[in-house]
Amino acid sequence: MDTGLKDKRVLVTGGTRGIGRATALRFAGEGARVAITYNQSADEAERLVEELGGPDRALAVPYDLRDLASVDAAVATVTEAFGGVDVLIANALWFRWGDPEDQILFEDLDPDRWTARFRANTEGHMRTVQLVLKGMKANGWGRIVLLSSVTAFYGRAKSELYSSSKTALHGFARSLMWTRNGVLVNVVAPGATKTELMDELLLDPVTRDLVTREVEQTPSGRLSEPDDIAKLIVFLGSEANGNVNGEVIHTAGGR
Repeated sequence: MDTGLKDKRVLVTGGTRGIGRATALRFAGEGARVAITYNQSADEAERLVEELGGPDRALAVPYDLRDLASVDAAVATVTEAFGGVDVLIANALWFRWGDPEDQILFEDLDPDRWTARFRANTEGHMRTVQLVLKGMKANGWGRIVLLSSVTAFYGRAKSELYSSSKTALHGFARSLMWTRNGVLVNVVAPGATKTELMDELLLDPVTRDLVTREVEQTPSGRLSEPDDIAKLIVFLGSEANGNVNGEVIHTAGGR
């Protein structure tokens, strides 16, 4: 299958680990120039740049969903280096398993705390899209893939912020799909995936039991690997995707 990605300019937010890392490597393997963003792991990001082909083919930029000035600066840096962005993979997330706030009932959360997180995980992505969209429309071609979660569909206790911010992206994509001008917009919704974070969870007996139950409830009988998700993202972000638009696609082994 010809993806038509040679020398396409790809931006993967949250690209240093897990699904983002696997996606960046897949795009590079198809001949694309790849920019990744990171929040804290600058050294890790620079090592990945070398794997992606070195500074002539890739770059890493700091990016914080909570700070729109940071979002603006990151996109400006990539646009200057590459001359534009053809493909945006919005994978970054302000969320971490084990955060004390995830153990607090929604009715007890301080509004300033939960609104900040919700806004980052919605407005941060929306601003990133806004900054690349004009260039895509002017070029008559573009692909945008937003990362969601199956949790937005079946929910989870004490996951109101996470689930609602992901659901917001679904509505965003359903309107963006009318952009036309050769731009296609889709959402990928993974389930539990064997990322580095999952490896950490498996060290804790409590969370290990949760993961075991997740596998038992998954028709395929296993968790996804990051590369399982990356393969779909690369298809949706390529010329091989001729007209898939406005879809929310589950990648969770049947969940």
